[in-house]
Amino acid sequence: MLRRCAGLEELGRAAAEEVRQAAAAAVAARGRFALALSGGETPRGLYRLLVTEPWRGRVDWERAELFWGDERAVPPDDPGSNYRLAEAELIRPLGIPAGRVHRIPAERGAAAAAEEYERELGRVLGPGAGAGGPPPLDLLLLGMGPDGHVASLFPGSAALAERRRWVVPAAGPPPWPERVTLTAPVLAAARRALVLVAGAPKAEALAAVLRGPRDPRRLPAQLLLDGGERVLWLVDQSAAARLDARDAETRS
Repeated sequence: MLRRCAGLEELGRAAAEEVRQAAAAAVAARGRFALALSGGETPRGLYRLLVTEPWRGRVDWERAELFWGDERAVPPDDPGSNYRLAEAELIRPLGIPAGRVHRIPAERGAAAAAEEYERELGRVLGPGAGAGGPPPLDLLLLGMGPDGHVASLFPGSAALAERRRWVVPAAGPPPWPERVTLTAPVLAAARRALVLVAGAPKAEALAAVLRGPRDPRRLPAQLLLDGGERVLWLVDQSAAARLDARDAETRS
């Protein structure tokens, strides 16, 4: 599904409503809300909105378990840390206890952090469906880069071919080449995925992902196209500039 938003403010409100609905459904069904957060600038507005009234009261944050889709191999207080962004804009303002905040310890090195984080996912969320399958997150929040990457699954990355591991080291562009990322099986297992895409620099990649030939090694965001109604693309007008009306009609 694809939904166009007039700008970042409307996109933030639409995303906040998706978080509210996913949280309510998860708490009602399982007594907790497993949310994987995203880095980058696009979710910053969402985080800021969720801590304001009345939004902060619309989500049962006392039942939330917070995870991350990927992380750069930096300390948690580094300006490039995805955790640092969420901690400043969402976690600290909401007062979410540290025991329910499951950050990727990427400062220990990508390989060690990936192994530890995979164990943490299993410890908190329990076994997944099927033999060795990943436990499903209730909501996976993602952005998309101008090159079509999601999480830290970049074009041509060896991590794209991983089907057994849930979390792996990954190579990315400078200035943070060493990263840790969730893998395609975890993305596919999420009960709901929300992809936020904003800005003119992403317009060409978005059109290629949604309308171009299927080639996830070149455009990793295409891994999400098999998700059907489980995946919602929220895009602003600038990012949607190369789409036409059919792209909204056929995916909404």
